[in-house]
Amino acid sequence: MASLLCLLLLLATATATSPGRLVPYDLLYADGVRAYFARDWGRAAELLQRALHSYAGLRAARRACRAACRREAPFLGGPAAEEPWEAALLGRVLQRADCLQHCLGRRLGAATSAHRASPTIRRDFEQREPYNYLQVAFFQLKKLDQAVSAAHTFFVANPQHLQMREDMEKYRRMSGVKADNFRDLEATPHWEAYEAGVQHYNADEYLQAVARLEESLREALSALEECRALCEGPWEDEDEEEEEEMQPGLYEAIAAHYVQVLKCRQQCVLEIATKPGRISATEDFIPSHLDLLQFAYDQVGNQALAAECAASYLLFYPTDEPTLEKMKQYRTELGEDTAVTARESIQHYVQRSLMEKKLIYYAVEHLGGTFNDPDLWTPDELIPENLKEKYREDQEKQKQEALDMEESEKRGPLPFEGIAVTMDSRRMNGTQRVVFDRVLTESECKDLLRLTKAAGEAGDGYRARRSPHTPHERFEGLTVLKAMELAQNGDVDWRDAKLLLQASEKSRKIIESYFTPGKKLHFSFTHLVCRTAVDGEQEGRMDLSHPVHADNCLLDPEGQECWREPPAYVYRDYSGILYLNDDFQGGGLFFTEMDAVTVTAEVHPKCGRLVAFTSGKENPHGVWAVSRGRRCAIALWYTHSQEHAEQERVKAEELMEQRAVEQDQPDEEERQAEHSGRSSSELPVPSSGARPSSRRHKPGSDRTQQPKELRARDEF
Repeated sequence: MASLLCLLLLLATATATSPGRLVPYDLLYADGVRAYFARDWGRAAELLQRALHSYAGLRAARRACRAACRREAPFLGGPAAEEPWEAALLGRVLQRADCLQHCLGRRLGAATSAHRASPTIRRDFEQREPYNYLQVAFFQLKKLDQAVSAAHTFFVANPQHLQMREDMEKYRRMSGVKADNFRDLEATPHWEAYEAGVQHYNADEYLQAVARLEESLREALSALEECRALCEGPWEDEDEEEEEEMQPGLYEAIAAHYVQVLKCRQQCVLEIATKPGRISATEDFIPSHLDLLQFAYDQVGNQALAAECAASYLLFYPTDEPTLEKMKQYRTELGEDTAVTARESIQHYVQRSLMEKKLIYYAVEHLGGTFNDPDLWTPDELIPENLKEKYREDQEKQKQEALDMEESEKRGPLPFEGIAVTMDSRRMNGTQRVVFDRVLTESECKDLLRLTKAAGEAGDGYRARRSPHTPHERFEGLTVLKAMELAQNGDVDWRDAKLLLQASEKSRKIIESYFTPGKKLHFSFTHLVCRTAVDGEQEGRMDLSHPVHADNCLLDPEGQECWREPPAYVYRDYSGILYLNDDFQGGGLFFTEMDAVTVTAEVHPKCGRLVAFTSGKENPHGVWAVSRGRRCAIALWYTHSQEHAEQERVKAEELMEQRAVEQDQPDEEERQAEHSGRSSSELPVPSSGARPSSRRHKPGSDRTQQPKELRARDEF
């Protein structure tokens, strides 16, 4: 025990020179949010910055202490062989715990328990939420450069955040904002280097690629060690209210906590492989570095390092034939006597990972639980026989989830509140399909249905005729321009015609933000369409209201092909249908396989439901027969090509603008009354400022003491 006494003496001496106390970051954060809602911008900025500093300091202290205590209180070597195993093992555990407690106490200046924040607070810091508040505080303090940096730091990790997206656009348009203000204050070095390296690699600039990829690999392995060190935290029990008699015993508790730490360490590779703001990780992140480096070194003529990278890659995939062939080539070029070995750092990485996987799989097999293996390269023989089938299922599930994540990451946030995504591509058994609900209210649907009725009574615009697709239905259609012309002639209400423009534009914004954020969609054609069942002609009917087709190509079910050529509208990229009613029979939309027979999904119409999908061969669709009643909807087609934009819509919008100019404006007294009616406590909104972006009530803020105007999302 002499070594333990020496260790304690060393720690006691070090404690005497401890630095200042590190205030817990959750307390600083709560105080900062209180100051924010009190509009004390200077104090809010100070406290939020201190909270971020404390959070970083706590993580750094934990990493440093765990590294130091691995050296000062090692588990290997030491006790005599005759010492009981329990004392030999757990004695070292106690020494390590004692070392960590003293080290953290010395660095933090307080008991470590004071720095255990709630899961909600930890999640806020992981998602960079403090920067969301900071950007508002800095803006109010007129510190524009710091506001932009804080906003950019938040946006990098939250690219789907609609309000922050708008704020960033406003910052870019402000005078005085420089390009270098848009910097990520939490940037991870390995991602910057990796993306630069891949860019050089794709540009065939292999010397530059080698330098940046080596930097990325080095920084990634360093980040991995930091992540693993932070896994050695407190036990997180999912069932905190478990009865005392159900608590595990000594060895079960030790095993459960240790397996939790091992699983956390294994997941660290996903953390470093996930770019901030992304959901899914880059597949095979570490092995892919070696694969790229092997080729790059070969291209610059450094066969020795190329061979080293190939040998390292084979530790992950020992039967990879292209790499084995390259290894033969390198041995021939370098000479058979030249030793080619894998990198020591990669050998250590693989050996340690395999050891941990072996322990985890043993625990899952014998003690229960689950394990989502993050690696595709895990050897099949490492997995117990009775878990192999489940492992394969999990791997397939992970691959599908990765594809779903990849598709979802391309989507933007919805630009309107209250709209719900009720079916996505996965639920509709296809790709690039979605159903939104609550796009229109019941009242708006009634107004648009009134428009179809008034247009029909006017005797123009709605030409009731047999459908071009079936003799069993009447087909009526109204374009946006014809609706405006009817309104101009007094045949329909201007408000209803305007609603047609607004509803179709709202649909365009929803579809654009969901499928192609940042890439403009133009209207190709807009058509308010009704299909009415012809009485007396429905018995024995076998046809469809609209046969199966694709919107931008000629479907060939027999050849399993869709020919993108005229007379198809080849320039159409996205399609949408906004339903107005459901008081009819039949008329549902359905999707099929390329054979035009196998139905993969159905959508039942109802007021305010918008179905959207890509217009190509991946989405053949048709409409079931309308057997009773009248089915009305706004049919929408969109294009990325501005030259194919709907010209009638431009004219319709000009008529609407002309109408607006002709309308009487509120007189001066009304404007003054409106102005004086505004609450004097309402926060001013800068003409070029960014609006805030908090998504939920923040810890430490007191709702009951704050006026309604001070909600974070409205304040800026």
